[in-house]
Amino acid sequence: MSQQIGNFPSIAHTMAQSILNISGTERVQRGSHVLEALRQTIQGEGEGVESGREGESGTEVAESVQLLTRESTMQRRTCLALVGAVSVLTAAARLPRGVGPEFASHYSSSSDDFACIGDPSVKLALSRINDNSCDCADGSDEPGTAACAFIDALSPEQPLGSGRSTNTSRALPGFWCENKGHVGGYVPFQYVNDGVCDYELCCDGSEEFGGRLACEDRCAEIGREHRRKVEERMAGMKRALKKREAMVSEAARLRRQAESRLAQLTADVERLEARREEAKRKQAEVELADRSRVVSGGGGGGKLGVLAGLARKRVDELRGALEGVRREGAVLRGQVDELRGIMSSLKAGYNPNFNDEGVKAAVKAFEDFSAREGEGVPEQVLDADVDELLREDGAESGINWGEFEDQAEDTDILLNLEAYLPESLRKAIRNWSLDLRLWLVRNGILADRPRTGAESQLVKAAREAAEAAEREASEKTKELDDQRADLSRDYGPSDVLRALRGRSISIDSGEYTYELNWLGNTLQKSKKGHGDTSMGEFTALEREVVDEQERDDGKSLGRGPTSSSPPLLPTISAANAPP
Repeated sequence: MSQQIGNFPSIAHTMAQSILNISGTERVQRGSHVLEALRQTIQGEGEGVESGREGESGTEVAESVQLLTRESTMQRRTCLALVGAVSVLTAAARLPRGVGPEFASHYSSSSDDFACIGDPSVKLALSRINDNSCDCADGSDEPGTAACAFIDALSPEQPLGSGRSTNTSRALPGFWCENKGHVGGYVPFQYVNDGVCDYELCCDGSEEFGGRLACEDRCAEIGREHRRKVEERMAGMKRALKKREAMVSEAARLRRQAESRLAQLTADVERLEARREEAKRKQAEVELADRSRVVSGGGGGGKLGVLAGLARKRVDELRGALEGVRREGAVLRGQVDELRGIMSSLKAGYNPNFNDEGVKAAVKAFEDFSAREGEGVPEQVLDADVDELLREDGAESGINWGEFEDQAEDTDILLNLEAYLPESLRKAIRNWSLDLRLWLVRNGILADRPRTGAESQLVKAAREAAEAAEREASEKTKELDDQRADLSRDYGPSDVLRALRGRSISIDSGEYTYELNWLGNTLQKSKKGHGDTSMGEFTALEREVVDEQERDDGKSLGRGPTSSSPPLLPTISAANAPP
Protein backbone atom coordinates (compact mmCIF):
# COMPACT_ATOMS: atom_id res chain seq x y z
CA MET A 1 0.00 0.00 0.00
CA SER A 2 2.84 2.40 0.92
CA GLN A 3 4.46 1.82 -2.46
CA GLN A 4 1.21 2.63 -4.24
CA ILE A 5 0.79 5.88 -2.30
CA GLY A 6 4.41 6.88 -3.05
CA ASN A 7 3.64 6.93 -6.78
CA PHE A 8 1.04 9.74 -6.45
CA PRO A 9 3.43 12.74 -6.84
CA SER A 10 5.16 11.32 -9.90
CA ILE A 11 1.81 10.53 -11.53
CA ALA A 12 0.47 14.02 -10.83
CA HIS A 13 3.71 15.65 -12.00
CA THR A 14 3.55 13.73 -15.29
CA MET A 15 -0.05 14.83 -15.80
CA ALA A 16 0.85 18.49 -15.11
CA GLN A 17 3.71 18.38 -17.61
CA SER A 18 1.36 16.97 -20.24
CA ILE A 19 -0.98 19.93 -19.70
CA LEU A 20 1.85 22.45 -20.21
CA ASN A 21 2.36 21.18 -23.74
CA ILE A 22 -1.30 21.76 -24.68
CA SER A 23 -3.06 25.07 -25.28
CA GLY A 24 -6.60 26.29 -25.81
CA THR A 25 -9.75 24.21 -25.35
CA GLU A 26 -7.87 20.93 -25.24
CA ARG A 27 -5.88 22.17 -22.22
CA VAL A 28 -9.14 22.89 -20.37
CA GLN A 29 -10.53 19.44 -21.12
CA ARG A 30 -7.30 17.66 -20.26
CA GLY A 31 -6.96 19.67 -17.05
CA SER A 32 -10.48 18.70 -15.96
CA HIS A 33 -9.70 15.00 -16.49
CA VAL A 34 -6.48 15.34 -14.49
CA LEU A 35 -8.26 17.03 -11.59
CA GLU A 36 -10.92 14.33 -11.48
CA ALA A 37 -8.29 11.58 -11.56
CA LEU A 38 -6.33 13.17 -8.72
CA ARG A 39 -9.45 13.58 -6.60
CA GLN A 40 -10.37 9.92 -7.07
CA THR A 41 -6.83 8.88 -6.21
CA ILE A 42 -6.82 10.89 -2.98
CA GLN A 43 -10.25 9.52 -1.98
CA GLY A 44 -9.17 5.95 -2.76
CA GLU A 45 -6.18 6.42 -0.45
CA GLY A 46 -8.39 6.15 2.64
CA GLU A 47 -10.18 3.11 1.30
CA GLY A 48 -6.86 1.44 0.70
CA VAL A 49 -5.89 2.02 4.30
CA GLU A 50 -9.13 0.40 5.55
CA SER A 51 -8.80 -2.60 3.22
CA GLY A 52 -5.28 -3.11 4.40
CA ARG A 53 -6.58 -4.08 7.79
CA GLU A 54 -8.15 -7.32 6.55
CA GLY A 55 -6.01 -10.36 7.27
CA GLU A 56 -4.12 -8.61 10.08
CA SER A 57 -4.76 -8.53 13.82
CA GLY A 58 -3.58 -6.93 17.05
CA THR A 59 -0.49 -4.72 17.15
CA GLU A 60 0.47 -5.33 13.51
CA VAL A 61 -2.78 -3.79 12.30
CA ALA A 62 -2.34 -0.74 14.57
CA GLU A 63 1.25 -0.13 13.43
CA SER A 64 0.28 -0.50 9.79
CA VAL A 65 -2.57 1.95 10.19
CA GLN A 66 -0.32 4.55 11.88
CA LEU A 67 2.39 4.19 9.24
CA LEU A 68 -0.03 4.42 6.34
CA THR A 69 -1.79 7.36 7.97
CA ARG A 70 1.45 9.35 8.26
CA GLU A 71 2.53 8.53 4.73
CA SER A 72 -0.89 9.21 3.32
CA THR A 73 -1.01 12.62 5.03
CA MET A 74 2.32 13.67 3.50
CA GLN A 75 1.39 12.36 0.09
CA ARG A 76 -2.01 14.02 0.28
CA ARG A 77 -0.38 17.40 0.89
CA THR A 78 1.91 16.87 -2.08
CA CYS A 79 -0.98 15.85 -4.28
CA LEU A 80 -3.07 18.82 -3.17
CA ALA A 81 -0.19 21.16 -4.09
CA LEU A 82 0.00 19.59 -7.54
CA VAL A 83 -3.76 19.84 -7.87
CA GLY A 84 -3.43 23.55 -7.17
CA ALA A 85 -0.74 23.90 -9.83
CA VAL A 86 -2.87 22.05 -12.37
CA SER A 87 -5.81 24.26 -11.43
CA VAL A 88 -3.75 27.39 -12.13
CA LEU A 89 -2.66 26.03 -15.49
CA THR A 90 -6.23 25.17 -16.37
CA ALA A 91 -7.43 28.60 -15.27
CA ALA A 92 -4.69 30.27 -17.32
CA ALA A 93 -6.00 28.48 -20.37
CA ARG A 94 -9.40 30.05 -19.77
CA LEU A 95 -8.00 33.62 -19.82
CA PRO A 96 -9.07 35.78 -22.76
CA ARG A 97 -6.56 36.28 -25.53
CA GLY A 98 -3.93 38.96 -24.86
CA VAL A 99 -4.19 39.03 -21.04
CA GLY A 100 -0.87 39.14 -19.20
CA PRO A 101 -0.20 37.12 -16.03
CA GLU A 102 -0.29 40.19 -13.75
CA PHE A 103 -3.85 40.99 -14.88
CA ALA A 104 -5.17 37.40 -14.76
CA SER A 105 -7.09 38.02 -11.52
CA HIS A 106 -9.40 40.47 -13.31
CA TYR A 107 -10.42 37.95 -15.97
CA SER A 108 -10.49 34.64 -14.07
CA SER A 109 -13.33 35.59 -11.73
CA SER A 110 -16.16 33.11 -11.25
CA SER A 111 -18.66 35.92 -11.78
CA ASP A 112 -20.71 36.08 -14.96
CA ASP A 113 -19.81 39.75 -15.40
CA PHE A 114 -16.57 41.56 -16.14
CA ALA A 115 -15.76 44.81 -14.28
CA CYS A 116 -13.66 47.38 -16.10
CA ILE A 117 -10.28 47.65 -14.38
CA GLY A 118 -10.18 51.43 -14.25
CA ASP A 119 -13.85 51.79 -13.25
CA PRO A 120 -15.18 48.64 -11.53
CA SER A 121 -18.66 50.16 -11.44
CA VAL A 122 -18.93 49.47 -15.18
CA LYS A 123 -19.80 45.81 -15.65
CA LEU A 124 -19.98 43.93 -18.93
CA ALA A 125 -21.02 40.47 -19.96
CA LEU A 126 -18.14 38.06 -20.48
CA SER A 127 -19.17 37.72 -24.09
CA ARG A 128 -18.26 41.37 -24.69
CA ILE A 129 -14.59 40.74 -23.92
CA ASN A 130 -12.52 40.81 -27.12
CA ASP A 131 -15.61 41.49 -29.25
CA ASN A 132 -13.67 44.13 -31.20
CA SER A 133 -15.72 46.92 -29.59
CA CYS A 134 -14.18 49.27 -27.03
CA ASP A 135 -16.72 49.36 -24.17
CA CYS A 136 -14.53 50.25 -21.15
CA ALA A 137 -13.08 53.75 -20.99
CA ASP A 138 -9.65 52.31 -20.23
CA GLY A 139 -9.86 49.62 -22.93
CA SER A 140 -9.58 46.75 -20.46
CA ASP A 141 -12.41 44.83 -22.18
CA GLU A 142 -10.28 44.44 -25.35
CA PRO A 143 -6.99 42.87 -24.22
CA GLY A 144 -6.67 40.82 -27.41
CA THR A 145 -7.74 43.23 -30.18
CA ALA A 146 -6.77 46.64 -31.51
CA ALA A 147 -10.24 48.10 -30.89
CA CYS A 148 -9.02 50.38 -28.06
CA ALA A 149 -5.68 51.32 -29.61
CA PHE A 150 -6.84 54.91 -30.03
CA ILE A 151 -6.90 55.53 -26.26
CA ASP A 152 -3.94 57.69 -25.23
CA ALA A 153 -3.29 59.93 -22.24
CA LEU A 154 -1.79 62.50 -24.62
CA SER A 155 -4.93 62.77 -26.75
CA PRO A 156 -6.55 66.22 -26.75
CA GLU A 157 -9.62 66.82 -24.65
CA GLN A 158 -12.91 66.38 -26.52
CA PRO A 159 -15.46 69.23 -26.60
CA LEU A 160 -18.40 68.88 -24.24
CA GLY A 161 -21.19 66.86 -25.76
CA SER A 162 -19.08 65.51 -28.59
CA GLY A 163 -18.72 62.07 -27.08
CA ARG A 164 -16.50 60.14 -24.72
CA SER A 165 -13.01 61.57 -24.29
CA THR A 166 -10.03 59.48 -25.36
CA ASN A 167 -7.80 61.47 -23.05
CA THR A 168 -7.17 58.72 -20.53
CA SER A 169 -4.64 56.07 -19.71
CA ARG A 170 -4.94 52.46 -20.79
CA ALA A 171 -5.34 49.88 -18.06
CA LEU A 172 -3.32 47.35 -20.04
CA PRO A 173 0.21 47.89 -21.35
CA GLY A 174 -0.53 45.99 -24.55
CA PHE A 175 -1.27 42.61 -26.10
CA TRP A 176 0.40 39.82 -24.12
CA CYS A 177 2.52 37.34 -26.06
CA GLU A 178 3.48 34.27 -24.06
CA ASN A 179 6.54 33.60 -26.27
CA LYS A 180 7.03 30.08 -24.97
CA GLY A 181 10.72 29.19 -25.15
CA HIS A 182 11.67 32.86 -24.97
CA VAL A 183 10.65 35.82 -22.81
CA GLY A 184 7.04 36.88 -22.69
CA GLY A 185 6.19 40.49 -23.38
CA TYR A 186 3.62 43.03 -24.47
CA VAL A 187 3.00 44.25 -27.99
CA PRO A 188 1.41 47.67 -28.61
CA PHE A 189 -2.25 47.29 -29.52
CA GLN A 190 -1.57 49.06 -32.82
CA TYR A 191 0.50 46.03 -33.89
CA VAL A 192 -2.32 43.51 -33.39
CA ASN A 193 -3.57 42.14 -36.75
CA ASP A 194 -1.71 44.83 -38.68
CA GLY A 195 -0.40 42.34 -41.25
CA VAL A 196 3.18 42.43 -39.95
CA CYS A 197 4.90 39.69 -37.98
CA ASP A 198 6.55 41.52 -35.10
CA TYR A 199 9.02 38.82 -34.15
CA GLU A 200 11.20 41.17 -32.11
CA LEU A 201 8.26 41.63 -29.70
CA CYS A 202 6.04 38.61 -30.27
CA CYS A 203 8.13 35.71 -31.51
CA ASP A 204 5.24 33.21 -31.38
CA GLY A 205 3.22 35.23 -33.91
CA SER A 206 0.13 35.22 -31.70
CA GLU A 207 -0.61 38.90 -32.37
CA GLU A 208 -1.59 38.02 -35.97
CA PHE A 209 -4.62 35.78 -35.43
CA GLY A 210 -7.11 37.42 -37.78
CA GLY A 211 -6.28 35.24 -40.76
CA ARG A 212 -4.71 37.96 -42.90
CA LEU A 213 -1.22 36.65 -42.17
CA ALA A 214 0.07 33.44 -40.65
CA CYS A 215 3.15 34.11 -38.50
CA GLU A 216 5.12 31.02 -37.64
CA ASP A 217 6.39 30.43 -34.12
CA ARG A 218 10.08 31.34 -34.00
CA CYS A 219 10.45 31.49 -30.23
CA ALA A 220 12.71 28.45 -30.06
CA GLU A 221 15.23 29.98 -32.45
CA ILE A 222 14.92 33.53 -31.12
CA GLY A 223 15.02 32.34 -27.51
CA ARG A 224 18.13 30.29 -28.18
CA GLU A 225 19.85 33.30 -29.76
CA HIS A 226 18.66 35.52 -26.92
CA ARG A 227 20.08 33.16 -24.32
CA ARG A 228 23.34 32.95 -26.25
CA LYS A 229 23.63 36.74 -26.23
CA VAL A 230 22.74 36.87 -22.55
CA GLU A 231 25.40 34.28 -21.77
CA GLU A 232 27.88 36.18 -23.92
CA ARG A 233 26.98 39.42 -22.18
CA MET A 234 27.30 37.79 -18.77
CA ALA A 235 30.67 36.35 -19.74
CA GLY A 236 31.74 39.82 -20.82
CA MET A 237 30.49 41.22 -17.54
CA LYS A 238 32.49 38.62 -15.63
CA ARG A 239 35.62 39.52 -17.58
CA ALA A 240 34.96 43.20 -16.99
CA LEU A 241 34.42 42.64 -13.26
CA LYS A 242 37.63 40.65 -13.07
CA LYS A 243 39.47 43.45 -14.88
CA ARG A 244 37.87 46.01 -12.60
CA GLU A 245 39.03 44.09 -9.53
CA ALA A 246 42.56 44.16 -10.92
CA MET A 247 42.25 47.90 -11.59
CA VAL A 248 40.93 48.54 -8.07
CA SER A 249 43.85 46.60 -6.62
CA GLU A 250 46.30 48.57 -8.78
CA ALA A 251 44.60 51.84 -7.85
CA ALA A 252 44.88 50.99 -4.15
CA ARG A 253 48.59 50.30 -4.58
CA LEU A 254 49.10 53.58 -6.43
CA ARG A 255 47.19 55.47 -3.76
CA ARG A 256 49.33 53.98 -1.00
CA GLN A 257 52.38 54.95 -3.00
CA ALA A 258 51.03 58.49 -3.44
CA GLU A 259 50.28 58.78 0.28
CA SER A 260 53.80 57.63 1.11
CA ARG A 261 55.17 60.16 -1.36
CA LEU A 262 53.01 62.85 0.25
CA ALA A 263 54.45 62.09 3.69
CA GLN A 264 57.99 62.23 2.29
CA LEU A 265 57.33 65.53 0.51
CA THR A 266 55.81 67.02 3.66
CA ALA A 267 58.96 66.18 5.62
CA ASP A 268 61.17 67.53 2.81
CA VAL A 269 59.24 70.80 2.64
CA GLU A 270 59.50 71.31 6.39
CA ARG A 271 63.23 70.67 6.25
CA LEU A 272 63.76 72.96 3.25
CA GLU A 273 61.68 75.74 4.77
CA ALA A 274 63.83 75.61 7.89
CA ARG A 275 66.94 75.72 5.69
CA ARG A 276 65.51 78.66 3.75
CA GLU A 277 64.82 80.61 6.93
CA GLU A 278 68.32 79.85 8.18
CA ALA A 279 69.85 80.99 4.88
CA LYS A 280 67.83 84.21 4.97
CA ARG A 281 68.92 84.83 8.54
CA LYS A 282 72.58 84.32 7.65
CA GLN A 283 72.23 86.56 4.60
CA ALA A 284 70.71 89.30 6.74
CA GLU A 285 73.51 88.98 9.29
CA VAL A 286 76.22 89.14 6.62
CA GLU A 287 74.64 92.14 4.91
CA LEU A 288 74.20 93.85 8.26
CA ALA A 289 77.83 93.22 9.17
CA ASP A 290 78.94 94.52 5.76
CA ARG A 291 76.92 97.73 6.14
CA SER A 292 78.07 98.35 9.70
CA ARG A 293 81.74 98.83 8.85
CA VAL A 294 83.17 102.21 9.96
CA VAL A 295 85.63 102.41 7.06
CA SER A 296 85.03 101.08 3.57
CA GLY A 297 87.78 100.44 1.11
CA GLY A 298 85.66 101.59 -1.83
CA GLY A 299 84.06 98.22 -2.37
CA GLY A 300 87.07 96.67 -4.03
CA GLY A 301 90.07 96.55 -1.71
CA GLY A 302 91.08 100.22 -2.19
CA LYS A 303 93.45 101.37 -4.94
CA LEU A 304 95.09 97.97 -5.09
CA GLY A 305 91.72 96.38 -5.70
CA VAL A 306 90.93 98.88 -8.46
CA LEU A 307 94.33 98.26 -10.06
CA ALA A 308 93.84 94.52 -9.84
CA GLY A 309 90.45 94.87 -11.50
CA LEU A 310 91.87 96.90 -14.38
CA ALA A 311 94.76 94.48 -14.83
CA ARG A 312 92.40 91.55 -14.88
CA LYS A 313 90.27 93.23 -17.52
CA ARG A 314 93.37 93.94 -19.64
CA VAL A 315 94.62 90.37 -19.32
CA ASP A 316 91.23 89.07 -20.39
CA GLU A 317 91.35 91.29 -23.48
CA LEU A 318 94.86 90.07 -24.38
CA ARG A 319 93.80 86.47 -23.84
CA GLY A 320 90.89 87.00 -26.24
CA ALA A 321 93.21 88.54 -28.84
CA LEU A 322 95.63 85.62 -28.49
CA GLU A 323 92.80 83.20 -29.07
CA GLY A 324 91.86 85.09 -32.25
CA VAL A 325 95.44 85.07 -33.53
CA ARG A 326 95.65 81.37 -32.83
CA ARG A 327 92.55 80.66 -34.88
CA GLU A 328 93.76 82.86 -37.74
CA GLY A 329 97.21 81.20 -37.68
CA ALA A 330 95.60 77.80 -37.93
CA VAL A 331 93.69 78.93 -41.02
CA LEU A 332 96.84 80.37 -42.65
CA ARG A 333 98.82 77.25 -41.82
CA GLY A 334 96.24 75.17 -43.57
CA GLN A 335 96.38 77.34 -46.67
CA VAL A 336 100.21 77.14 -46.78
CA ASP A 337 100.09 73.37 -46.50
CA GLU A 338 97.60 73.25 -49.36
CA LEU A 339 99.81 75.46 -51.60
CA ARG A 340 102.89 73.40 -50.72
CA GLY A 341 101.05 70.29 -51.82
CA ILE A 342 100.10 71.89 -55.14
CA MET A 343 103.66 73.00 -55.86
CA SER A 344 105.06 69.63 -54.85
CA SER A 345 102.74 67.94 -57.33
CA LEU A 346 103.75 70.43 -60.03
CA LYS A 347 107.45 69.86 -59.35
CA ALA A 348 107.06 66.09 -59.43
CA GLY A 349 105.21 66.11 -62.75
CA TYR A 350 107.30 68.89 -64.35
CA ASN A 351 109.04 68.13 -67.74
CA PRO A 352 112.27 70.18 -68.01
CA ASN A 353 112.39 69.70 -71.79
CA PHE A 354 109.13 71.55 -72.15
CA ASN A 355 109.82 75.22 -72.89
CA ASP A 356 107.34 76.94 -70.56
CA GLU A 357 109.13 79.83 -68.91
CA GLY A 358 106.31 80.44 -66.45
CA VAL A 359 106.36 76.89 -65.16
CA LYS A 360 110.15 76.92 -64.96
CA ALA A 361 110.11 80.12 -62.93
CA ALA A 362 107.44 78.80 -60.54
CA VAL A 363 109.33 75.55 -59.93
CA LYS A 364 112.61 77.46 -59.38
CA ALA A 365 110.93 79.80 -56.88
CA PHE A 366 109.41 76.86 -54.95
CA GLU A 367 112.82 75.16 -54.73
CA ASP A 368 114.38 78.35 -53.35
CA PHE A 369 111.50 78.70 -50.82
CA SER A 370 111.95 75.13 -49.68
CA ALA A 371 115.70 75.65 -49.29
CA ARG A 372 115.22 78.78 -47.17
CA GLU A 373 112.49 77.22 -44.94
CA GLY A 374 113.67 77.12 -41.34
CA GLU A 375 116.36 79.80 -41.77
CA GLY A 376 115.85 82.87 -39.50
CA VAL A 377 112.50 81.59 -38.17
CA PRO A 378 112.07 82.04 -34.42
CA GLU A 379 111.54 79.03 -32.20
CA GLN A 380 108.09 77.59 -32.79
CA VAL A 381 105.59 78.18 -30.02
CA LEU A 382 104.06 74.94 -28.80
CA ASP A 383 100.28 74.57 -28.69
CA ALA A 384 100.55 73.45 -25.08
CA ASP A 385 102.11 76.78 -24.15
CA VAL A 386 99.30 78.65 -25.87
CA ASP A 387 96.72 76.49 -24.10
CA GLU A 388 98.30 77.33 -20.77
CA LEU A 389 98.12 81.04 -21.55
CA LEU A 390 94.47 80.77 -22.57
CA ARG A 391 93.36 79.03 -19.36
CA GLU A 392 91.14 81.03 -17.02
CA ASP A 393 92.85 82.61 -14.04
CA GLY A 394 92.01 81.19 -10.65
CA ALA A 395 93.37 79.54 -7.58
CA GLU A 396 94.74 76.59 -9.60
CA SER A 397 96.27 78.42 -12.59
CA GLY A 398 97.35 81.90 -13.59
CA ILE A 399 96.68 84.76 -11.20
CA ASN A 400 94.23 84.50 -8.32
CA TRP A 401 92.71 87.95 -8.70
CA GLY A 402 90.39 87.42 -5.74
CA GLU A 403 93.30 87.76 -3.35
CA PHE A 404 93.95 91.27 -4.56
CA GLU A 405 90.34 92.38 -5.08
CA ASP A 406 89.29 91.32 -1.54
CA GLN A 407 92.44 92.54 0.21
CA ALA A 408 90.29 94.82 2.34
CA GLU A 409 89.01 91.70 4.11
CA ASP A 410 92.41 91.43 5.82
CA THR A 411 91.80 94.72 7.59
CA ASP A 412 88.12 94.12 8.41
CA ILE A 413 88.94 93.28 11.98
CA LEU A 414 90.54 96.74 12.34
CA LEU A 415 87.83 98.60 10.42
CA ASN A 416 84.82 96.91 12.06
CA LEU A 417 83.48 98.79 15.04
CA GLU A 418 81.91 95.68 16.50
CA ALA A 419 85.31 94.07 16.97
CA TYR A 420 86.10 96.57 19.72
CA LEU A 421 82.83 96.08 21.63
CA PRO A 422 81.83 93.47 24.20
CA GLU A 423 79.74 90.60 22.90
CA SER A 424 76.73 91.68 24.95
CA LEU A 425 76.68 95.14 23.36
CA ARG A 426 77.41 94.24 19.74
CA LYS A 427 73.85 93.49 18.62
CA ALA A 428 72.31 96.46 20.42
CA ILE A 429 74.93 98.88 19.10
CA ARG A 430 74.60 97.43 15.59
CA ASN A 431 70.84 97.88 15.50
CA TRP A 432 71.02 101.33 17.07
CA SER A 433 73.69 102.55 14.64
CA LEU A 434 71.78 101.24 11.61
CA ASP A 435 68.53 102.82 12.76
CA LEU A 436 70.30 106.12 13.38
CA ARG A 437 71.95 106.07 9.97
CA LEU A 438 68.66 105.26 8.21
CA TRP A 439 66.95 108.10 10.07
CA LEU A 440 69.71 110.54 9.12
CA VAL A 441 69.58 109.46 5.46
CA ARG A 442 65.80 109.70 5.25
CA ASN A 443 65.78 113.17 6.76
CA GLY A 444 68.49 114.48 4.43
CA ILE A 445 71.05 115.00 7.18
CA LEU A 446 73.42 112.32 5.94
CA ALA A 447 74.03 111.27 2.36
CA ASP A 448 73.50 107.64 1.52
CA ARG A 449 76.69 105.68 1.00
CA PRO A 450 77.06 104.95 -2.72
CA ARG A 451 77.79 101.41 -3.86
CA THR A 452 80.63 102.02 -6.27
CA GLY A 453 82.07 98.52 -6.22
CA ALA A 454 80.85 94.93 -6.38
CA GLU A 455 79.45 93.23 -3.32
CA SER A 456 81.89 91.34 -1.19
CA GLN A 457 82.43 87.65 -1.72
CA LEU A 458 80.93 86.87 1.67
CA VAL A 459 77.73 88.78 0.91
CA LYS A 460 77.51 87.24 -2.55
CA ALA A 461 77.90 83.71 -1.21
CA ALA A 462 75.25 84.32 1.46
CA ARG A 463 72.85 85.77 -1.11
CA GLU A 464 73.35 82.87 -3.55
CA ALA A 465 72.85 80.34 -0.75
CA ALA A 466 69.60 82.04 0.27
CA GLU A 467 68.36 82.12 -3.33
CA ALA A 468 69.19 78.44 -3.83
CA ALA A 469 67.37 77.51 -0.62
CA GLU A 470 64.35 79.58 -1.68
CA ARG A 471 64.28 77.99 -5.13
CA GLU A 472 64.56 74.44 -3.79
CA ALA A 473 61.88 75.03 -1.16
CA SER A 474 59.52 76.51 -3.77
CA GLU A 475 59.97 73.53 -6.09
CA LYS A 476 59.27 71.04 -3.31
CA THR A 477 56.26 73.04 -2.14
CA LYS A 478 54.79 72.99 -5.65
CA GLU A 479 55.40 69.23 -5.88
CA LEU A 480 53.68 68.81 -2.50
CA ASP A 481 50.66 70.84 -3.64
CA ASP A 482 50.40 68.75 -6.82
CA GLN A 483 50.53 65.54 -4.78
CA ARG A 484 47.79 66.76 -2.44
CA ALA A 485 45.62 67.77 -5.39
CA ASP A 486 46.13 64.33 -6.94
CA LEU A 487 45.04 62.55 -3.75
CA SER A 488 41.92 64.71 -3.46
CA ARG A 489 41.03 64.24 -7.14
CA ASP A 490 37.95 62.23 -8.05
CA TYR A 491 39.02 58.98 -9.71
CA GLY A 492 35.61 57.32 -9.52
CA PRO A 493 34.31 54.65 -7.14
CA SER A 494 37.08 52.88 -5.22
CA ASP A 495 39.58 55.20 -6.97
CA VAL A 496 39.41 52.74 -9.87
CA LEU A 497 40.41 55.20 -12.62
CA ARG A 498 43.68 55.99 -10.86
CA ALA A 499 45.04 52.82 -12.49
CA LEU A 500 44.57 54.46 -15.92
CA ARG A 501 46.56 57.58 -15.12
CA GLY A 502 49.41 58.06 -17.56
CA ARG A 503 47.98 55.58 -20.06
CA SER A 504 46.58 56.39 -23.48
CA ILE A 505 44.83 54.81 -26.44
CA SER A 506 44.91 55.86 -30.08
CA ILE A 507 42.91 55.17 -33.22
CA ASP A 508 43.64 55.91 -36.88
CA SER A 509 41.02 57.79 -38.85
CA GLY A 510 41.91 58.96 -42.33
CA GLU A 511 44.82 61.37 -42.31
CA TYR A 512 44.72 61.79 -38.52
CA THR A 513 45.50 59.73 -35.45
CA TYR A 514 43.40 60.49 -32.41
CA GLU A 515 45.04 59.90 -29.05
CA LEU A 516 43.10 59.83 -25.80
CA ASN A 517 45.18 60.22 -22.67
CA TRP A 518 43.17 58.91 -19.76
CA LEU A 519 42.57 61.69 -17.24
CA GLY A 520 44.61 63.95 -19.52
CA ASN A 521 44.11 65.58 -22.90
CA THR A 522 42.86 64.43 -26.29
CA LEU A 523 45.06 65.08 -29.32
CA GLN A 524 44.48 65.06 -33.06
CA LYS A 525 47.79 64.10 -34.68
CA SER A 526 48.31 64.75 -38.35
CA LYS A 527 50.01 62.01 -40.36
CA LYS A 528 51.41 64.67 -42.71
CA GLY A 529 53.47 66.37 -40.03
CA HIS A 530 51.22 69.41 -39.55
CA GLY A 531 51.50 69.25 -35.78
CA ASP A 532 49.11 68.17 -33.05
CA THR A 533 45.79 69.81 -32.22
CA SER A 534 44.44 69.72 -28.69
CA MET A 535 40.83 68.61 -28.49
CA GLY A 536 40.29 69.27 -24.81
CA GLU A 537 41.61 68.56 -21.33
CA PHE A 538 40.13 66.29 -18.70
CA THR A 539 38.51 68.36 -15.96
CA ALA A 540 36.20 66.21 -13.83
CA LEU A 541 33.96 63.15 -13.72
CA GLU A 542 30.19 63.50 -13.86
CA ARG A 543 28.29 60.74 -12.10
CA GLU A 544 24.61 60.07 -11.51
CA VAL A 545 24.04 57.06 -9.29
CA VAL A 546 20.43 56.18 -8.45
CA ASP A 547 19.06 52.90 -7.16
CA GLU A 548 15.48 51.90 -8.00
CA GLN A 549 13.72 49.53 -5.64
CA GLU A 550 10.85 47.52 -7.08
CA ARG A 551 8.04 46.64 -4.67
CA ASP A 552 5.37 44.43 -6.28
CA ASP A 553 2.68 41.96 -5.24
CA GLY A 554 0.88 44.37 -2.96
CA LYS A 555 -2.77 44.21 -2.00
CA SER A 556 -5.44 45.06 -4.54
CA LEU A 557 -6.96 48.49 -4.09
CA GLY A 558 -10.66 47.86 -4.53
CA ARG A 559 -11.02 45.73 -7.65
CA GLY A 560 -7.98 47.27 -9.30
CA PRO A 561 -4.65 45.56 -10.00
CA THR A 562 -2.19 44.59 -7.30
CA SER A 563 -0.44 47.67 -5.92
CA SER A 564 3.24 48.43 -6.39
CA SER A 565 5.59 51.24 -5.37
CA PRO A 566 8.84 51.92 -7.26
CA PRO A 567 10.52 54.76 -5.29
CA LEU A 568 13.86 56.19 -6.39
CA LEU A 569 16.38 56.20 -3.59
CA PRO A 570 19.95 57.58 -3.55
CA THR A 571 22.77 55.12 -3.29
CA ILE A 572 23.61 54.30 0.29
CA SER A 573 27.28 55.02 0.93
CA ALA A 574 29.44 54.55 3.98
CA ALA A 575 28.69 58.12 5.03
CA ASN A 576 24.91 57.80 5.17
CA ALA A 577 24.56 54.07 5.80
CA PRO A 578 22.13 53.16 8.58
CA PRO A 579 23.66 51.95 11.83
